[in-house]
Amino acid sequence: MKQQQRLANWNNNADVRLYQEASKANLQAAKPRGIKRCDSLQEAIRRSGLQDGMTISFHHAFRGGDLTLNQVMAAIAEMGFRNLTLASSSLSDCHAPLVEHIRHGVVSRIYTSGLRGPLAEEISRGLLKQPVQIHSHGGRVNLITSGELKIDVAFLGVPSCDEFGNANGYSGEACCGSLGYARVDAESADKVVLLTEAIVPYPHHPASLLQDQVDLIVQLEHVGDADKIGADATRMTSNPRELLIARRAAEVIAASGYFTAGFSLQTGTGGASLAVTRFLEDKMRARGVHAAFALGGITSTMVALHEKGLIGKLLDVQSFDRAAATSLARNPNHIEISANQYANVSSKGAAVDRLDVVVLSALEIDTGFNVNVLTGSDGVIRGASGGHCDTAAAARLAIIVAPLVRGRIPTLVEEVTTCVTPGASIDILVTDHGIAVNPARPELAQRLRDGGLNVVSIEWLYQRALLLTGEPESIAFTDNVVAVVRYRDGSVIDVVHQVAE
Repeated sequence: MKQQQRLANWNNNADVRLYQEASKANLQAAKPRGIKRCDSLQEAIRRSGLQDGMTISFHHAFRGGDLTLNQVMAAIAEMGFRNLTLASSSLSDCHAPLVEHIRHGVVSRIYTSGLRGPLAEEISRGLLKQPVQIHSHGGRVNLITSGELKIDVAFLGVPSCDEFGNANGYSGEACCGSLGYARVDAESADKVVLLTEAIVPYPHHPASLLQDQVDLIVQLEHVGDADKIGADATRMTSNPRELLIARRAAEVIAASGYFTAGFSLQTGTGGASLAVTRFLEDKMRARGVHAAFALGGITSTMVALHEKGLIGKLLDVQSFDRAAATSLARNPNHIEISANQYANVSSKGAAVDRLDVVVLSALEIDTGFNVNVLTGSDGVIRGASGGHCDTAAAARLAIIVAPLVRGRIPTLVEEVTTCVTPGASIDILVTDHGIAVNPARPELAQRLRDGGLNVVSIEWLYQRALLLTGEPESIAFTDNVVAVVRYRDGSVIDVVHQVAE
């Protein structure tokens, strides 16, 4: 009776009656089953609420095999949107169609870890009016959490998902493995649109992207080519010089004092750095040393060491080939992590802070141990910041592997064209002509000498490079800045100027 009286009193209120009438209209609304599904990409874009001037994002788990970004951008351009900020975690050769979207005003600003191919060439020559913001992988998450990079709509390609949006990267034909970068976007974007090749029965499990993060779903014929993930920079080298450098790097690790039971390891992109794991296996077996975990972009070589019992766990932010992606699907100790968990300096716990040894590549390194992984010897953008500065800053031992000379161009220079990772973070340079240790680490140099390795000064290596190549010609630049290089904490560490024609 008391309940009835309370309701009667409530119902006599005029404002409440209006509220009830409005509510009744919604009581018989369509139930939400299937409401996320869109019949076309255009419908998904419309329903996302995209407007001119907004920020859209993509992940790069498919690397050179990505088909998602170009399809979305073509539809966005056809629908007449303009002045968008593109925040893809990285951009590759396959994203060359973006050149025309920039020219036509569809895209006016870019945040990314790196650029390659025709897009990078054109931007290096002044295509984009506003400088590209180049960030590291951890730095991207820091920019998002700081509020500088606010994602309005994230378009995330996945091999398969259910009709509610639960998805992972290893179930389906377009098997890309870890969705570590996509997870950050799914958690932070105002609207999340999944693009999938297949709709599977609900509930899809395990799920990397979760149903309560996903707003819309559209099925496409293709979102990515998994066979192109492991191309170029992530393919194991057969080059004799790179194998020599990799063997030397393995010897350096073994003599460094960090090669102990339960150590942790990451190898970056580039043939020599990836090949280091091949030569570490024999040393691990000979000494009975097992690694606790391997981190970062996981390759088939890391998977092989794990399955042989030499690495306890794999912490995977990005699967670098199909073998790694399929391992993630079947192996409980192959663990997917987000980019936030991987390397965000402002997170509550980044895995890079637990890293003992990292082996990284370089386009250039200078006599101050500063590293350039972004611009080529002609000043054109040809690479990516990636996790380079993130891992170098955090690891107990950061090793750069690079040939002293590429063609007739020195890799070791007096001053790098573009600084991505400061020399204070780098401990050792391993080349085909010798090993140099940062003077700030004299105890490390002594350990290597005690281990029978020939350590030379970086100045000696620099002079050696000059003997082989002569003094390199300086690059001509204009005053126009085409890219701003952001350190992992968001600060500006360098800028890239437009190449003079």
